Amino acid sequence: MSRQPVGVIAVAALLLAACQPTTVGSATAGPTPPGATTSSLVSPGRPTPSTDAPFSAATPPPTAATTDASSPTAVPPGSALAALATLPVKGRAPKTGYTRALFGQAWADVDRNGCDTRNDVLRRDLTRYVLKAGTNGCLVLSGTLKDPYSGTSVAFIRGAATSAAVQIDHVVALSDAWQKGAQQWTASGRTQFANDPLNLLAVGRRSNDAKSDGDAATWLPPNKVFRCAYVARQVAVKHRYHLWVTSAEKAAIGRVLATCPTQKLPTVGPIALGGGTTAQSPTPTSAPTTAPSSGTTDPRFGTCKAAKAAGYGPYCRGTDPEYAWYRDADHDGIACE
Repeated sequence: MSRQPVGVIAVAALLLAACQPTTVGSATAGPTPPGATTSSLVSPGRPTPSTDAPFSAATPPPTAATTDASSPTAVPPGSALAALATLPVKGRAPKTGYTRALFGQAWADVDRNGCDTRNDVLRRDLTRYVLKAGTNGCLVLSGTLKDPYSGTSVAFIRGAATSAAVQIDHVVALSDAWQKGAQQWTASGRTQFANDPLNLLAVGRRSNDAKSDGDAATWLPPNKVFRCAYVARQVAVKHRYHLWVTSAEKAAIGRVLATCPTQKLPTVGPIALGGGTTAQSPTPTSAPTTAPSSGTTDPRFGTCKAAKAAGYGPYCRGTDPEYAWYRDADHDGIACE
């Protein structure tokens, strides 16, 4: 086999680099990613349509045209493999100082649609789901999940003893992001990252527990047919937020994508309220006598247990005024589950 001159290969690589996209998403993509505290980053605020990454126009992300030197094939433009080549490669920073609270309140309503992020993702990822009446199409009572990580079906039934069967996974774990660039972001930027639908999937509890905060070098879904889509989503998230990868992580992702070199980067749009079917709430025995306010308690019931026994609850933040009367212990936006 004849060999191409080195100069020809270099020119071809440069031409291909000019065709590579530097952003992820589309006109219907989710909220603008966060800013950061350093001078080269844009401070986060209200999302704007002008950018989908925390870098300013003066500091664009690196681009690359080909795979590692061992790869004989040019990378398809717009593919996850092409985006992988643009990610910075560094060592993992210390986890010192990391806590979940640094990424804001769990499942905040960052898209301002009146529904918390957990219920948004449940509506997107479950099938045959049932919504609670009176929640403006927000709160999911039940449904079925095809767990993408294991390939098995998981029944979701809202309740203190059953809700955890389906969990919302951060595809790029928060602690992994913390060690690969997120330490430099603002608090509002980290909250936005933690609630970005691009980085969220509904999965079974066992799968989520097995993954923990691992990256692609330490964990891949046992459902092998989902691995290409899984690592492509990790690349999309890290590309959007300009997080780096370790050399071992990049190699692991590259091995998966080598089996599907045309795998595209995923994009996400807004998650609509409603859908499914609606279940009527039980008729309460009496109506609230006073309007609730933060810091007060229900004048009729001393506990959630008593309220539920009388036909009340659960209460959803932003839709049920009674939510302010009760303690949301798991901070999922729902009290008296």
